[in-house]
Amino acid sequence: MESSRQARAAQILTPLQTNVLVVAGEPIGIPGGQDQTYPYVAHPHYYWLSGCRRPGGVLAFDPNEGWSDFRAPISQAERVWEGADGEAGGLDLAGLPAWLEKRSNRPLAVVGATHPGVAGDPKRSQQVCREIQHLRRPKDAGEVAMVARAVEASARGYARLSEWIQPGVSEREVAIRLESEFFLGGADGTGYGTIVGSGANSAVLHWPASGRRMAAGELVLIDAGGCIEGYTADITRVYPVDGQWNERQRDLHAVLLQAQIQAVEGCQIGVEWGDLHVRTARQLAEGLRSLGILNCSPDEAVESEAIALFFPHGLGHMLGLGVRDASGLAPGRHEVRTFAGARLRMDLPLEADYLVTVEPGLYFIPALLHDAEKRTRHQSRVHWDALEPWIELGGMRIEDNVLVTASGPRNLTSAIPK
Repeated sequence: MESSRQARAAQILTPLQTNVLVVAGEPIGIPGGQDQTYPYVAHPHYYWLSGCRRPGGVLAFDPNEGWSDFRAPISQAERVWEGADGEAGGLDLAGLPAWLEKRSNRPLAVVGATHPGVAGDPKRSQQVCREIQHLRRPKDAGEVAMVARAVEASARGYARLSEWIQPGVSEREVAIRLESEFFLGGADGTGYGTIVGSGANSAVLHWPASGRRMAAGELVLIDAGGCIEGYTADITRVYPVDGQWNERQRDLHAVLLQAQIQAVEGCQIGVEWGDLHVRTARQLAEGLRSLGILNCSPDEAVESEAIALFFPHGLGHMLGLGVRDASGLAPGRHEVRTFAGARLRMDLPLEADYLVTVEPGLYFIPALLHDAEKRTRHQSRVHWDALEPWIELGGMRIEDNVLVTASGPRNLTSAIPK
């Protein structure tokens, strides 16, 4: 698999006539932790091209000779402390300086992590990084299968949430039990910090599970996914703590669910992601107007960015080897734009085999809704008096993992009820 990826990368890199180093990176020490390090993750460009997850490696590309795989030898400490066995494979990393010296008459690009004592040309490095990132966007069959396995492991935890989401149970307790099921289902890690937010915490976009205990009548938002060999699921669902939706919760969830389903259906080849975000924002604004929260038309809510008071983030991002894998700008685009008041993690047209999250949300965030400047700016667009009782509700987000195909969107997470 890695050899075919290297061949595809060579096709786009050879015309640049630039030497390229793709660097894995080194572990980062924990401050004051003596010999302890943060969990190591090889740079995704390096891992995708090499299949190697060990630190220290460098893939070197010569446009006339192709790829050379330099790896650090397995140390005695790795054998003693980590149980490492066998040999590192590839070429000894000690040979990299000679490789570079032999090719010093050609420009050098360095992507991924940095390598001690080596500096690439900044512009060429940025260009190569963009080329590799764009190359990695379509997911091959092996990558889709890995994410599907991560989804399956994660679904095991989501299937048991109704047992754990009860009044008096803490957010952290739910997170621990959920992650445990991910691991029992085959995951070897979590793709990101598990989010469990109850009550007002559900309106905090990246709320880490705390010791707060859930209460009857509240909502709890859960955003979590297991990963396998770096490939991760990314799933969000929202639940009533006591199993019963009150009227406001039910009405808001209905608005959000309809918009989310239509956004999933909108994941078609050629669709601009920014356009899909705006279309979804307009639909959410129509729902908020029907609930008496917005006074203005959906078009005005989008154009004035009033909808960003309630939907302040992007519709989603790319997914795969990491939770925001290969997102960013389409080739030829260099400026980050805003859409309906939100800065999106990706600004590009969808293509076949893109794997994306679709995660609209509606939130009542005090930091936004009590901001004096925003209240003045949108004084006539928001029914501020009618809004007040909604603020205690918190927030909602629904997120699925969707593969774009020639026959339409394939929702990898459709089996997890929402």
